[in-house]
Amino acid sequence: MTARTTRSRLPDRPIQRHTLRTHDGHRIAFAVAGAATGMPVVVVHGGPGGGTDRSVLDVFDLNRFRVVMIDQRGAGASRPAGSLRRNHTGSLIDDIEAVRAQLGIERWGVLGGSWGAALALAYAGSHPQAVLGVVLRAMFLTTAREIDGLFLASRKRAPREWQALVNAARCTHRSRLFDACASALLESRSNAMQRAVALAWSRYANAVLSSAHRLRRSRSTRPKPATVRKQIAMYQIQSHFLRHRCWLGEPRLMSLARRAAQAGVPMAAAHGTRDPLCPPGNVDRLVRAVPHARIERVNAGHLGSEPALRDAVRRLVDSLWR
Repeated sequence: MTARTTRSRLPDRPIQRHTLRTHDGHRIAFAVAGAATGMPVVVVHGGPGGGTDRSVLDVFDLNRFRVVMIDQRGAGASRPAGSLRRNHTGSLIDDIEAVRAQLGIERWGVLGGSWGAALALAYAGSHPQAVLGVVLRAMFLTTAREIDGLFLASRKRAPREWQALVNAARCTHRSRLFDACASALLESRSNAMQRAVALAWSRYANAVLSSAHRLRRSRSTRPKPATVRKQIAMYQIQSHFLRHRCWLGEPRLMSLARRAAQAGVPMAAAHGTRDPLCPPGNVDRLVRAVPHARIERVNAGHLGSEPALRDAVRRLVDSLWR
């Protein structure tokens, strides 16, 4: 039996699924796995709008940890699917706190990747008294620089897919590609256009990610209607958040990180040196704000499924929360 199999095996009982009903009409889906008496850690997924990937359990010894996985508003199994109503960073932070209260957890660790890393820092800075420590992967700083990097600078990594996205969004100025995509997804009344942009955005993003970790690009297949609906919902949420720089921005995010650190919250981050979405220099910016943060730079891209990055996160989880 491999180490990975041992880690991901649930010790006593299967994943427990729960729902949090908010006062403003959202139903937040969350799941709990691992040891009932283990150290609690909440997982904050990326996107925005992506939903929880259960493979994150591979970084935990489930005989030692109690892992809580929350699908953010409108994402994953949360309902209404794709809803933008009162869906912003402040509400997501409130939802995390409400889940903690519902489960009766006094303090817990926080693990976040990509957009989830930014939300993890924002939550820790807003509620440091509830946080035992923060582990980050592929940290996103919610900057225009990163958004422009995906929609403009990264086009050379996947020129065909980029041009297909330009065509789907009917973009006439390449520097305005994100704005064209967001307008198509959030303002167009044409379901066909929303579908075309969401699928083209997905193919382009996947091609950019593949270019970083040398995966062979999969052949494009005709997506099922349910998959299309999920893609549209995810990219509508993503457009909504990115239009507002996730209601954070780098200065505020680093201020929240400093606030958490000053309250005694330890931090650690793993970042791929070949990350095409979130620049490797992001961790240097974190260290300037939080000098005692532990950093692991690994030869990897962006995805938490990459072995080198997954193993680095696993090491940080084990060392931060012994």
